Amino acid sequence: MSNGKDANAAEDSSSQITLKESLDECMEALDLFLNNHFTESLERLRPRVNESMYHALIYATVLEMQAMMTFQHDDISNAGNTMKSAQEVCQRFRRKSLSLANKSAGESITEEQLHAEVCYAECQLQRAALTFLQDENMVSFIKGGIKVRNSYLIYKELHSFIKSHQCLKGPSHIHLEGGISFGIGAFNLTLSLFPPRILKVLEFAGFSGDKEYGLSLLHDGATAMNLRSMLCALLLLCYYTFLTFILGTGEGEVGEAERLLKPFQLRYPRGAIFLFFAGRIEEIKGNIDEAVALFEDGCKAQQAWKQFHHMCYWELMWCFTYKRAMYVYMKAAYLSMLPKDEARPFGEDEVDLFRQVPAFKQKIAGKSPPTEKFAIRKARRYKGPRPVRLPVPVLEMMYMWNGFSMISKRPELTEGMMQTLVEAERALLESPENEYLVDDRCLIHLLKGLCLKNQGLLDAAEECFNKVCSSEKRIRFDHYLVPNSLVELSLLYIDQGRRNEAIKVLHKAKQNYKDYSMESRTQFRVHAALAKLEAGPGGEEDTHL
Repeated sequence: MSNGKDANAAEDSSSQITLKESLDECMEALDLFLNNHFTESLERLRPRVNESMYHALIYATVLEMQAMMTFQHDDISNAGNTMKSAQEVCQRFRRKSLSLANKSAGESITEEQLHAEVCYAECQLQRAALTFLQDENMVSFIKGGIKVRNSYLIYKELHSFIKSHQCLKGPSHIHLEGGISFGIGAFNLTLSLFPPRILKVLEFAGFSGDKEYGLSLLHDGATAMNLRSMLCALLLLCYYTFLTFILGTGEGEVGEAERLLKPFQLRYPRGAIFLFFAGRIEEIKGNIDEAVALFEDGCKAQQAWKQFHHMCYWELMWCFTYKRAMYVYMKAAYLSMLPKDEARPFGEDEVDLFRQVPAFKQKIAGKSPPTEKFAIRKARRYKGPRPVRLPVPVLEMMYMWNGFSMISKRPELTEGMMQTLVEAERALLESPENEYLVDDRCLIHLLKGLCLKNQGLLDAAEECFNKVCSSEKRIRFDHYLVPNSLVELSLLYIDQGRRNEAIKVLHKAKQNYKDYSMESRTQFRVHAALAKLEAGPGGEEDTHL
C-alpha cells in the first residue's frame, strides 16, 4: 500500500511517544478546539507535528478548516503545505508491502501501521480538496482527482481488512474504526448527491455512492468516542442543514440534525461551531428570533476566529457566500428595496453599488461561483445611463437558497413577503415598457406562487407557476425562471399526491433546459425530487434521465 521509506525513523518516533499517548493528546487538543480555545489547541499539537502522525494530521486539519472559512490564498497555501508535511510524517509509519490483502501468512501488520494507513488516506483526501481550491488549471484538477482515487482505494482496502479474520483489534481500534467510517462514509454520502448519470460513471470507475450506507457509517463515527467523531458530526450537520435543504426539495432533515447535535451541545454548551448549527436548525424551523439569538451567541462565544462571526452574519443576511461581489450585490439589493424617500445608511447609493459588483469578481479553482455569476448578470441592468430597477432582488436571492421553504412555518413572514410582491407587481404595471418587463413579471409570479403555496392556496400557486411556463418564449434574460417554476410545480404536485404529473414535469425540467443561471443547483433539486418519488437509477421512470 506504500513505498515504505525510512522505517528506522518510524521506530525512533514511536519510541518518543506511543500511539495511545498520541491519540490522548490529540483528543485533548480537539477538546480545546471545540471549547473555542483555538490557539491553545494548535499550541498543544505543534511540538509533536514532526514525530506523531496524529499530531501532524489534526494540526493540519485545523489549519484547513480555517482556510475553508477564509478562502484566502495564503491560508489555503499554508494549509496545503502543512497537510503535505503531515502526509510525509504518516508515510514514515506505513508498512512496506503493497497490499493488506497480499500479506503472507508469516507477516504481521502492527496497529500503528494500520493507523498510519488511515491517516495517510485522510491527508490525501484533504490535500485534494485544497488542490481544487488553490489552483486554476486542468493539471491541478487531474492531480486532485488522482489523490481522491488513491485515498478512496486505501479506505476501501482498510474497510475490508478490519472486517476480516486477519485483523486483530488493538487497544486503539475505536479510533481506527472511526477514521475508516469517516472516509468511507464521506465518499458514499458525497457521491450519492450526484445525478444518476454521473453516479453510474463514478461507480464504473470503482467508487461507491450509497447514501444510506454512508449516513450509517458517519452516524457510527459521530456517536462513538473517537478522534473523528467531530469530523463525522460536522459532515452530517452540513448535510442535514445545508445540502439537503439547498440541493434538495427544501425540507432539510431537522430532526436528525437535532438528535446528532444534542450530545455535543451538552458537552460544549459555548462551542461556537455547535451554536452556529443550532442557529441554523432554528432558522430552518422558522424560529427566526431563536436563530438570531444563537448566531449572536456564536459570535460572542469567541473572538479569536472572526471567520466564525462572518458565517453567522452571512447566515443572518441570507448571504451564503464568502465572495465580496455577493456582499456588495446584497448590500445594493437591500438598499434598492427601501422606499425612494427613505435615507440611505452611510450615504451609499444602490446604483453605484450595483455597478461595482463586476469589479469584485473572483475565481475559485479557475471558475467563478454560480451565485457570483448570477449576481453579476443581474447587476448588468444598472450599467447603462438609464438603469432599470430590479423589482425584488433580496427575495430573488432568498429563493435561490430555498428561503421561502424556511418561512413556510411563519405565516406572518409569508404575509409580509406577499405584500412586498404585490407592491412590486403594481409598480411593474405602472412602469413604462422595457426589455426586462416580462422577465420581472415572471419572477413576481414565481415568488407569489411560493407564498400562495405556503398559505395553502394551492390552485392559485399552480396558476402562478403555469404563468411563468407559458411566458417561456418571451423571457429574454432570466431563463432560469421556467425550469425552476417546473420544479416548484412538481413539488406542489407531490404534496397533492399527483405523482405521475410530478415525474413528467421533473423530466421536462431535466431534459429541456440548459445553460441557465444556477443550473447545477436546479438539477440537484430535480434529482432530489425524483429520489423522493423513488424514480431513481434503474427505475422505469428514470429512463428519460
